[in-house]
Amino acid sequence: MAKKWYPVIDYGECLECGICIEKCSHGVYDTSKNPSPIVKHPEACIDHCHGCGNICPVGAITYVGDDTRWLPPKGNSVAVETCCSCGSDEFSGKKILVEYLYLDLQTCDRCIGTDNILDEVMMVLTPALKLAGYEIEYNKIEIKTEELAQKHQFLSSPTIRVNENDVCQSVAENSCGCCSDISGTEVDCRVFEYQGETYEVPPHEMLAEAILKEVFSEAEGGCACGEYKLPENLKIFFNGKSSKEGDKCSCGGSCC
Repeated sequence: MAKKWYPVIDYGECLECGICIEKCSHGVYDTSKNPSPIVKHPEACIDHCHGCGNICPVGAITYVGDDTRWLPPKGNSVAVETCCSCGSDEFSGKKILVEYLYLDLQTCDRCIGTDNILDEVMMVLTPALKLAGYEIEYNKIEIKTEELAQKHQFLSSPTIRVNENDVCQSVAENSCGCCSDISGTEVDCRVFEYQGETYEVPPHEMLAEAILKEVFSEAEGGCACGEYKLPENLKIFFNGKSSKEGDKCSCGGSCC
């Protein structure tokens, strides 16, 4: 991710105040070098997050891959301090980011089915939205590890986000035989509630309606940068998956 997006520090301008290090909730900076802002983990930076740049008092931070026309405020333009760009006006214009986050697309019927439905919905919506002047970015993210789950603040599989907002207002789950087989443990995965019915694979109309609602909603998006705790259900999945994969290795897990 951050191979395309991460902060770059102009040390000629930097005051070494340490504000960017203290306020970054994603672990991008080397805290042991505080107050000097050393980018130690660029891969941890969240795409299109301008959090540290927005609070830099001298505008010493820019970003690799920034195509948003954002400019360093130099301490003059930010009325409200934010933890990052989540829920800001980053996506309030004509840019739409649709993300599909999932655990498995090889064997999980729920993830595979939702993936297929979402592809079909996007094939219909994308041309119409582009005709209306919107720029569409559609990404798929496999949550392979606990670290990735933490990075993306993943709550349940599968998840669909539009401009960083989950299209489902709540997390409802039931037992998922496929993911239970993958991990060798009992795992629950997301179900989708629509018009009084519960679906393991969401219907086309539900996703189309939810995506369009997010696109045209005037409500402010929620910030995904608050305190996040990996759900116990996902801990069980990743621990079980790791143990099961270790059992398959002839080395007994010593080399893996």
